Amino acid sequence: MFDTEGEGEAVILVKATPHISQKYGETVCCAGITPNAEWLRLYPVTFRRLEDAKKFRRWDHIRFRWKKPKDDFRPESRRVDQNSIEIIGRLPKNEKERLLAKLEVTGLNAVSAQGKTFALLRPKNPCLTIARKSPSELAQERSGYELICTQQDMFYQKELLPLEPCPFRFKYRYQTDDGDREGTCQDWETDATFFHWRERYGEAQAIQHMQKVFGTEYPEKGMLFAMGTHSLHPNTWLINGIIRMDEIAQIPLI
Repeated sequence: MFDTEGEGEAVILVKATPHISQKYGETVCCAGITPNAEWLRLYPVTFRRLEDAKKFRRWDHIRFRWKKPKDDFRPESRRVDQNSIEIIGRLPKNEKERLLAKLEVTGLNAVSAQGKTFALLRPKNPCLTIARKSPSELAQERSGYELICTQQDMFYQKELLPLEPCPFRFKYRYQTDDGDREGTCQDWETDATFFHWRERYGEAQAIQHMQKVFGTEYPEKGMLFAMGTHSLHPNTWLINGIIRMDEIAQIPLI
């Protein structure tokens, strides 16, 4: 019999861009790897409302309490008690390759056939395109964030400024063992990099940097996509995270 609640640990690999949920407000879909090298989807996390001591980053090792969600039947999904989140360490740089080597795949059909809904994909020939979002699309995203921030919430005392939506969409076309695919990057760290470079260099130069780093350097040096399926469309795989990682050679077993 499967456990319906418990305490778990995971090394965080994914923090997707926040989105608006009518049920949970502004939430972030996070994902990590357990000590047994299994994926866990951690949701909902109202990340910007977390105490500073609980605001984990990629490669942080966290501990948390969880329950199996009643409205999400994907096997990796866990509903997290975010008040229980505790950062207990950080994965050393020299252990990252060993961890990811256990998870890397080059196709998604075999993953789906196993009933899994998360995968670490090594894409072939990834090609990045950057497109500006339409004014109406940005206005809709912005109004959603503003609405959530103005709503009264008796459980949170921390006030939030409305989140600024990224004005650009970063989309990849790529190849897998199963054929050609394409998808929009939903990695929050990618959006954050754009905002950092825009503040530092201006928008035009920031886009040039994004194209150079994420469109040229990452594909040439090696990159991984953290892929997860959509909760309502189980056959749709989304790019939830991007990780720069060289081609992984055979990892010693000891």
